[in-house]
Amino acid sequence: MSNMDFGTAIELLKQGKMVRRAGWNGKGMFVFIRPEFTCGLEQFKSIQSVPEVVKDLIKSDLTLRDKSEVKFTHYLSMYNAQGEIMNGWAATQTDTLATDWETVD
Repeated sequence: MSNMDFGTAIELLKQGKMVRRAGWNGKGMFVFIRPEFTCGLEQFKSIQSVPEVVKDLIKSDLTLRDKSEVKFTHYLSMYNAQGEIMNGWAATQTDTLATDWETVD
């Protein structure tokens, strides 16, 4: 599907699809949703993308709240032209008003 607006692209992202703009200069770039997930404190200890000092603070806070799980909320990510995943991608005003969005197969 091509020639979509941003609203349609967002709905497709929510369905697990990948989208991109035809007008982007970078080759191979696309946006996707990192799904939310919940894990127990033991699994949380092994997550490499969270610094140890942050893990310690979160575990302490969860203990005070009498909780035993950590929830990671979903967010947009982009696979960029350099072959890297950018977490927390945010659309520009140009992106949100563009009508050249398309799905990636």
